Amino acid sequence: MITRLFVPGHEVAGGSEGRASAVVGHILTLSDQQVREALAELVTRFGHRHRDLAGTFRHHADRIGNRLDPASDLSDERRLLLGATFTHECSVEAAALCNPCAVIHPDQTGVPDGSLRFVMSVRAIGEGHRSSIGFRTGLVDRAGIVSTDEPSRFTTAGAIGGSPLDTEAFRDLTRRLDNDREATGWVLDGLGPTFTIGELDVRLAEFETQRDTRRNVGATVRRLRELAVRAYNVQFSATSELTERVLYPAIAAESNGMEDARFVRFVDDDGTVTYFGTYTAYDGTAISGQLLRTTDFRSFDVSPLLGAAAANKGVAIFPRRIDGRFAALTRHDGTSNAIAFSDNVSHWPNAAALPCPTETWEAVQIGNCGSPIETDQGWVVITHGVGPMRTYSLGAWLLDLDDPTKVIGRTRRPLLAPRPEEQDGYVPNVVYSCGALLHNESLLIPFGIGDASVGFATVVLSELLAELRDTDEHHVVLTNQGGLHA
Repeated sequence: MITRLFVPGHEVAGGSEGRASAVVGHILTLSDQQVREALAELVTRFGHRHRDLAGTFRHHADRIGNRLDPASDLSDERRLLLGATFTHECSVEAAALCNPCAVIHPDQTGVPDGSLRFVMSVRAIGEGHRSSIGFRTGLVDRAGIVSTDEPSRFTTAGAIGGSPLDTEAFRDLTRRLDNDREATGWVLDGLGPTFTIGELDVRLAEFETQRDTRRNVGATVRRLRELAVRAYNVQFSATSELTERVLYPAIAAESNGMEDARFVRFVDDDGTVTYFGTYTAYDGTAISGQLLRTTDFRSFDVSPLLGAAAANKGVAIFPRRIDGRFAALTRHDGTSNAIAFSDNVSHWPNAAALPCPTETWEAVQIGNCGSPIETDQGWVVITHGVGPMRTYSLGAWLLDLDDPTKVIGRTRRPLLAPRPEEQDGYVPNVVYSCGALLHNESLLIPFGIGDASVGFATVVLSELLAELRDTDEHHVVLTNQGGLHA
């Protein structure tokens, strides 16, 4: 459960704006004894379920404070009760837990020799079938055996703030707007290389004074603001544990979910390490790509993924530059893999198609299951294929190390498919991964099972490479391990 601001009437079609003011009025009429008794009961019922519940109540009281008389002098207890009245719990993984992605943890302090600590993102589906991004941690030892840490008993959504936007990348996105190029150019030409929402608002205020000389000023302003709010920052408390942090929908574009995050530990040419994460934002009707950036999994910058190659699902960024450029796998046509190159990690203007599906188990569509993994023989890509009965299975491709547009090997049969005991679940007949991890010559593949649990499989890298190099032989041995359940 996470806590969220709750404004009575906002969640109901046709709700009355006056309900919230009436609730505030009711809290103000309670006696001090009633306030103390109600607050004590709330602490007993919910205090053990959330970190810093009093801080949440105070924050929500501040949010609703505009409905109070400025001269009001509330006691701390009454303020806490007011905040509690405008707070509700929201389940984040009551329906499903799936689609994991494993990357090297940024902190390897105290890890036993031969072992590796990892961070695993998961897609959590909760109330209203709304998806969010959660995290787990664990160790993989020298032999490839996985152990996962007990997650925190708390679940915490981060504080949302503003984040700068890249002006030129934003300009590219706005080129999709009809009849707005000249007007949009005027707005953006007055901004620096990057800008904040506040700086954009100042420029838009100047633009609105031109209503007598430009058409559709109001529509242009509205659309630019809608695009700009897709950039924001999420900050978690330093006292929070990684396993309690949840990236929860914060903007209209992702109001119905943040789906299938694909994280990669990206090492730039100067040695700088950044964790990039791509995910699909869903507003209930349309999807759009979003990009996460973090170095510590405590502070995340979020921005739009732009360009035709990022217009659909499944953007997976390579872990380093290739010939000085960023590279990414995409499924921009909705049915098959493609590869894109760019000078800007947020902007993917075009992509080159890779081979179409050829096997029955991937006849409906084929895509990637996370970022490519570098080996001395090429880039290993774990793929997903959809076949008859909408069954999802995993396979693998091998791309040329210097020219990843060349597919030099692929599995002809599934590497991993739903076993009989894995056919049921919230979404049946599905195994799916968003990112594997290489350690000590073993490939660790975390995978969702029927959107109901997460399992782990390992494969010896040399065996997989041999399979990819010789598609007439089938000698890959997968080891299934235990997992996590929703």
